[in-house]
Amino acid sequence: MRFHLGPYLAFAAFGVFWGTWGAALPALRDEAQLTEGQLGAALLCVGAGALPAMLFTGRAVDRFGVRITGLLLLALAGSGILLAWQATDPLSITIAMLLIGATSGASDVAANALAALGEARSHRRVITLSHAVFSSFVVAASLGAGALRAAGHDVTFVFSVAGLLMAAAGAIVFIRGDGRPLSESPVAATSGGGTARIWPFIAIGSVGALGFAAENAHQSWSAIFLEDELHVGLGFAALAPATFAAAAAITRFTVGSSARIPDRVLLIGGATVASIGSVVVAFATSIPVALMGLAFAAIGMSVLFPTLLSSSLRGVPDERRGRATSAIGATAYLGFVFGPVYVGMLAGLIGLRGAMIGVAALTAVFALAAPMARRLVTGSNQGHGLRRVGAS
Repeated sequence: MRFHLGPYLAFAAFGVFWGTWGAALPALRDEAQLTEGQLGAALLCVGAGALPAMLFTGRAVDRFGVRITGLLLLALAGSGILLAWQATDPLSITIAMLLIGATSGASDVAANALAALGEARSHRRVITLSHAVFSSFVVAASLGAGALRAAGHDVTFVFSVAGLLMAAAGAIVFIRGDGRPLSESPVAATSGGGTARIWPFIAIGSVGALGFAAENAHQSWSAIFLEDELHVGLGFAALAPATFAAAAAITRFTVGSSARIPDRVLLIGGATVASIGSVVVAFATSIPVALMGLAFAAIGMSVLFPTLLSSSLRGVPDERRGRATSAIGATAYLGFVFGPVYVGMLAGLIGLRGAMIGVAALTAVFALAAPMARRLVTGSNQGHGLRRVGAS
């Protein structure tokens, strides 16, 4: 890969999309005249479209190279504009959300494979830094989209601005990236057992799903927690997800700037801090304490999936990295989809404070399971003659 800024540009564009999405979703709901139930059903289509795309994108990356990340970002930008322009009723918004899911899921896998290649070449924590860039641009795009809406622009204009920024980033990634397909290496050609080799990465993705579930649970429910349990107004409740996102971004930039912290410390220590933060939120009786708990939860959770992905892909040959990324990413994405549902179900049974204890349990299990899953991948790579480098 000739262009070392490629992963950061790709994740910046990805962050622009999801930041715009979060800010514009209420307007999309209103323009399509959806009920809350219809919106929930439509949002499930995002996951339904993403999972198949994530599973197949890895092979495309291995076949055509990480350069296709730029094309996928262009497709995602176009999907956002099409959604805002044409989604005016339940049927059209459902179809558009399937398209959003497919293009975003494919972009996610390709961008992570691009970051993993950059990490293999530079021996820096490129994946963690890329996720930090993503978090930062989610916050910036959310604020920007909100400002455009406040200025009187409609949702199509907002997505068009975001789409132009994404298209520029995607075009640069495509033009400057290495488009050569990766050739089959002697290790990959003689090792065999392709199906057997993918199962350790699915196990890693299952552990990653725990971290994603906890992360999206806080992002989705933190504002509701402040409203329902601490009885704050809507404006103050918005501080909750903003605090979480800001703490996550700062932590990822800090950790990503150094390769000296062992992966084991980040995984187990991060999960422990995340669990403590969730427990603090559960027992908080004031806004400052709740925000402090959210900040601790974000600090811990922000390093879990990037570190797990980075350590698991280290030593994977270039021509198989896309498929390994697909296996991890698609499996972990299930946690992102079902995390908020998990909290909702627990809240219905034991209350929202009890559900926060349930979130703490997710990261506690992560701390126990991550080392075991990593040993599976390490053993698989060593068994096929692959050398692992970097932090352990």
